[in-house]
Amino acid sequence: MKKIGFIGTGVMGSAIVKHLLAAGYQVAVYNRTKSKTDDLVELGAVWQESPASVAANSDIVFTMVGYPSDVEETYYGTQGIFQTDVSGKLLIDMTTSTPSLAEKIYHSAKELHADSLDAPVSGGDLGAKNGTLTIMVGGDEAVYQSVVPIFDVFGSKVNLQGAAGAGQHTKMANQIMIAGTMTGMTELLVYAKAAGLDVEKVIDTVGGGSAANWSLTNYSPRILRQDYTPGFFVKHFVKDLTIALAEAEKMAIELPATKLARDLYEKLIDNGHGDDGTQALIKLWWHD
Repeated sequence: MKKIGFIGTGVMGSAIVKHLLAAGYQVAVYNRTKSKTDDLVELGAVWQESPASVAANSDIVFTMVGYPSDVEETYYGTQGIFQTDVSGKLLIDMTTSTPSLAEKIYHSAKELHADSLDAPVSGGDLGAKNGTLTIMVGGDEAVYQSVVPIFDVFGSKVNLQGAAGAGQHTKMANQIMIAGTMTGMTELLVYAKAAGLDVEKVIDTVGGGSAANWSLTNYSPRILRQDYTPGFFVKHFVKDLTIALAEAEKMAIELPATKLARDLYEKLIDNGHGDDGTQALIKLWWHD
């Protein structure tokens, strides 16, 4: 069985590692905040001191960090993955990052006789905990096929989207859709409450019709419980939408609704809610 390395054990990464351990894989872990790996080490994961050390002790290395700059540092930094011999290894970046950086990593890996895939995910903290993530992959077909059994450990929908960078482009399309459902869900709640309706009954009713969507099902109950813990951070969503808009500009297309959603979430950050979950958008209307 292949030895797996996992760099970045936040909300999502930690849950994925637990699935890998439960499936019997040997997993080496690294996180900038070491304490975030403590429960994983108790479950059998092996702590490593750097991304380079993880790579040196693994056959397949997953990375799932915050921003493109973090990805760059994880791969190219002084203690990065590419500072060790990666020949024959497979490097899989699951961070939502830029297509251009995915292509850069792909070519660097090839030069070092390694393979790489970009494989961002969707499904939030619940998808990670339940092992039902959607995984969008860019890279070579044969490499993708070799790792599908591992993706199946924590994902329920896995597809190769095309060459390097295609996984990231698909994630941008995903985030564009989520931007629309999150703003729609939020404004639905604002309107229903202002109209004096029973908001829970409204959610139950419209959720059974053509307005049904993942955001309404999973986030509206959290809002009603005033639970703004992050399944996905506001600050990371703004990062994603900024990447999507930058890529759209390169392709000479306009995405006005996505831009408005990004602007609303930036306002939420300005109000001090960058570390809340994306459902905190309601705070622009409803105050504690």
